[in-house]
Amino acid sequence: MKRFVLTDTAEIPDDGGALCLFTYGDDFVIKIQGGNGNQLMNTRTHGSEDALAEIPCKRIAHRPGVRVLIGGLGMGFTLASALKHLGDDAEVQVAELVPGVIDWNRGPLGEKVGMPIADPRARVLLSDVAEVLKSEPHGFDAIMLDVDNGPEGLTRKSNSWLYSSTGLDACAQALRPNGLLAVWSASADRAFSQRLNKSGFKAEEVQVFAHGNRGTRHTIWIAEKRS
Repeated sequence: MKRFVLTDTAEIPDDGGALCLFTYGDDFVIKIQGGNGNQLMNTRTHGSEDALAEIPCKRIAHRPGVRVLIGGLGMGFTLASALKHLGDDAEVQVAELVPGVIDWNRGPLGEKVGMPIADPRARVLLSDVAEVLKSEPHGFDAIMLDVDNGPEGLTRKSNSWLYSSTGLDACAQALRPNGLLAVWSASADRAFSQRLNKSGFKAEEVQVFAHGNRGTRHTIWIAEKRS
């Protein structure tokens, strides 16, 4: 019988608690320490994490010298998907706040995903994605955010800034003309859709399955910067 086996714990900066990495049979699972037992992510169901990169990257792959930014490394599936759908001259930056998550992706967890962190086009930064956004005006063709459970911060309340009007304005400033912002969420949020439009984006809300064509539905906003 399969059971959860704790493999490692990674502290979230600024007293944000900790993330716990478990094995569950052949799979890996990440949970919040002391939470209600719900999984944040696992290596068995990652369809929506794949789609977070696949949808925008397919739309910009024809551009020369594409640069994209991923907020949150997670289990590496979004990074792997971005690399799959972009050309050899692309650069994919990933901003990850938790050092332990980067270590996990360099070890057995990364091997499970195909080690995208080792791709020469990938650049992983130990940094808050908000700081990267502010430092790179007009620097990216696409930004993909999966730093929490969605527009309402769960693992770290300060994450909510990213989804505020101020945070969305920063995303718009960091995008090149006709750049794309993709945002993952566990559920729909009408107020967030309205904020996107007010921040100068033309947004569409896409529903995707967590696992292939079945399972839990997640929401991805695909928002184009109005030039």
